[in-house]
Formats: sequence, C-alpha cells, structure tokens
Amino acid sequence: MDDVATDRVAVITGASSGIGAASAAGLAAAGYHVVLTARRRERLEQLAAQIMDSGGSAEVHQLDVTDRAAVRALATRLDRCDVLVANAGGAIGADPVADSVPADWQAMYDVNVLGTLHATQALLPLLIATGAGTIVLMSSTAGLISYEGGGGYVVAKHGTHAIAETLRLELYEQPVRIIEIAPGMVKTAEFALNRYHGDASKADAVYAGVAEPLTDADVADAVVWSVTRPPHVNVDLMVIRPRAQAAQYKVHRVFD
Repeated sequence: MDDVATDRVAVITGASSGIGAASAAGLAAAGYHVVLTARRRERLEQLAAQIMDSGGSAEVHQLDVTDRAAVRALATRLDRCDVLVANAGGAIGADPVADSVPADWQAMYDVNVLGTLHATQALLPLLIATGAGTIVLMSSTAGLISYEGGGGYVVAKHGTHAIAETLRLELYEQPVRIIEIAPGMVKTAEFALNRYHGDASKADAVYAGVAEPLTDADVADAVVWSVTRPPHVNVDLMVIRPRAQAAQYKVHRVFD
C-alpha cells in the first residue's frame, strides 16, 4: 500500500522458511522494514539479501522464541515495532493420544504457546507506543477443531487461539489490533516433513491427490492484507483453507 511508511517495523518469528519467510517478503514489499528472526541464521541472511535486492529493507536476528531471555534481549535492541507476526510454531508427530510422546507435546507447547507469549510480552510496550500496533498470531484450523492424530498439535494451537482471544479482550483500550490467521491444509517445504520426523513418504501422503493445497504465499497474502487494513479495522479471525478442504477430515482427492 502506498500509505505504508518505510520507517514502520515488522518483526516476524519463524522467518527462515514457509509462511514466515513469505510473510516477511510480503511485508517488505508493502513498505515495512522487516526484522527476520529464527534459529537458522543462514536462511535468514539469504532471505534478507533477496528482500534488499528487491528494494526492501531487512535485518537479521538469530532467535529461538522458546528462549525468553533472548526474546527480551531482542526487544531491547529495537527502537520501534509496529507489527509482530508471531509465526514460529510447528507440529511433531501424528500419534493417537494414548501412544503419543510427552516430549513432543512439550516441544509443541513451548514453541506454539510459550514462544508466542514470550514474543508478545517482550514487544507489547513497543507496539503500544506506536499508537497503532498490530499483533498477528499464526494459529491453525487445528486450534478450532480437534482431529484424530492431532493430539499435542491440536492442544498447542488451541492455546495460540486462546491467547488471541484473551489478548483482544485485555487490550481493548490499547491501540493494538489482535489478528488471528488460521490456515488449513498448507503445503510448504518443511511442515509435514518435520511433523513426520523427515519421513518424506508420510509427508507426501498428507497432500496426495489434492490438486491445489494452499501455499505459503497464499497465507502470507492473508497476513499482508490483514495488516495493511486501516488501523481501525481489526480482522479478528481469518480461517483460510484450500477449496478442496471442507473440514479437517473432509478433503477432495483425485487419484489416477
């Protein structure tokens, strides 16, 4: 948008790949200086170079959002934050609750819930200070509807959804919007592969027969559109699925 000033700053967690990287690129194209954070510095530096080669503005901070002290340290290094895209997250495993691994549940809770909490708490004073801050929480349809094999991921994303709803109530007198984006089936390079511990055949089966699952660019487009609405317009919750997906368990698949 033409009215977005280049001095506005957007912090994106989990920006090294997938939805986070695409959202960062989209916000940079919309005129924001993007602060790229994730654990993989090399990936962030590659993305920053691409953004700057395209005329955008970016900086890199290696960050694990589960490290509360590191998140707070990042906040102290920033003079301004207009937008926080709390995107860092992910799923581990697809076992039934009875057979699932508690350590996997802990890891998912730490990044999807506590990581979101750490980033929000650390950056909230800067967001309020701008007079028109925006927090985008990346949840999931798994945060709205349970499904078999979802287990710990469903629990974690329900937590993200609860943070969004609670923040909106608690900050209603503050100049900060709380936007929740809840994607359904999104085919990215790493999400399903990470969920199935690198098993490519299981990861591929998630999308088998689905002609057009969502892409990271589709979700990033939703993020950028929501953020660039006028400051008085809040997109409380956007559920975005591919046309082929009517529900978690009802997906149109065509096999040859």
